[in-house]
Amino acid sequence: MKRVAIIGGGAFGTAMACVVRRSGNDVVLWAREAEVVEAINRKAENSAFLAGARMPPGIRATGDLAEAARDADFVLMAVPSQHMRTIAGALRPAIARGLPVVSCAKGVERGSGQLMPEVLADMLPDAVIAVLSGPSFAREIASDLPCGVALACGEWAAGESLARDIANPRFCVHLSDDVAGTALAGAMKNVISIASGVVHARKLGENARATLITLGLAETARLGIAKGARPETFLGLAGAGDFMLTAHSLQSRNTSLGVALGEGRSLAEVLAERKEVTEGAFSVEAVATLARRLRVEMPITLALDGLLNRGLAIEAAIAELMKHLPALCRAGHEPLAV
Repeated sequence: MKRVAIIGGGAFGTAMACVVRRSGNDVVLWAREAEVVEAINRKAENSAFLAGARMPPGIRATGDLAEAARDADFVLMAVPSQHMRTIAGALRPAIARGLPVVSCAKGVERGSGQLMPEVLADMLPDAVIAVLSGPSFAREIASDLPCGVALACGEWAAGESLARDIANPRFCVHLSDDVAGTALAGAMKNVISIASGVVHARKLGENARATLITLGLAETARLGIAKGARPETFLGLAGAGDFMLTAHSLQSRNTSLGVALGEGRSLAEVLAERKEVTEGAFSVEAVATLARRLRVEMPITLALDGLLNRGLAIEAAIAELMKHLPALCRAGHEPLAV
């Protein structure tokens, strides 16, 4: 039995606590909110972020970071991407040399344009960094429904050990060493899902939606290759798998945000109503900045950045995208054309 620290008491951190507990591990979950800690310890439920999902017996919650990480065999970081740097920095004194730390956040840091494993490598230089990503709605995995994810680690032996300890018959883990590609795919499926929601709300049709998602996967691969990722990663669970789940589902916070934007609501208004973080809303600007820096053509992302962050009206954003569509389709006749 391994001791696992889950850092982050939102829906996904709670769901992963359920997974690794069912896999036979001792689990301690850190949450910032005192009410989350109290609810998990008292009634085995995160009623604030995953109400109704009963957690397996034996999961303990704490509000003390050092206590959560003490004697851990590995750490899962399930905090919002824009808070990853701060929380990892606070965790640093508790991280021993060689301790595996796994990013479960799907985002790109604003300002730096760094992927989550890059942020963790900055803040936790003694740790072995890995990324877990793939088609994994929190409520479904908390309910022990079948799921497959990708786990990427630059140190293969450490990745194999992590995969064995996390996996169980209902939670399959596919091992990779493409850390950058796995992290970027997870972040970009949130961005493209917002665009997908806009298309859905504007009643442009399922043909248009499928085209946009496919071309969004292609521009994700272009940026990934510029970051040193492998093209085949974007055809796997972290790429196509997560795009298929999130960008087609109104259960997704990112897709539903796009729907609200397409209906004419403002970004600030929608986010103010939400308790859980909608990662894509904060990653769009960072990805657009990174694309410009690396000179990668990403017209879907740039149109979305105009809509969310630069005052571009919804009709103008759609017109900007449509202007690029013929060229995109010519360049993107292969799913991962670069």
